[in-house]
Amino acid sequence: MNKVAIALVGALLGAAGVQAEPVTAPSPPPSAPIVFFDVAGPDAAKLKQFYAANFGWAIDGSNRIATPKLEGTLRQDLPETLIYLGVANINATLKTITGSGGSIVLPRTVVPGVVTFALFKDPAGNRMGLVEIHP
Repeated sequence: MNKVAIALVGALLGAAGVQAEPVTAPSPPPSAPIVFFDVAGPDAAKLKQFYAANFGWAIDGSNRIATPKLEGTLRQDLPETLIYLGVANINATLKTITGSGGSIVLPRTVVPGVVTFALFKDPAGNRMGLVEIHP
């Protein structure tokens, strides 16, 4: 629609007493906190020694990590580090992720009594995690 047509429609609506509602941009999603992380490598015992010695992390026998502000885990696997973002609804978040160029690696998965999580890749291919949190 050109400017003249838009002005004409506006004038006709105004003459008819119709008030146009202001157009507002959608509000951004709430900031998702980082709620967990894991560090993987082929030798979990070596990683445990490295992070405890260099950063003072308390790492228990099951490789759970306690830092002053965040918990994590070590896992014996191919080298990578994952951070997990806390969201209220994993399925809704995965929908927006795929709509903006990301992809789903692992859909919403429930580990009863432990966690509900999913994995995704951002547009650059970085693997990240989601954890469902409830206020």
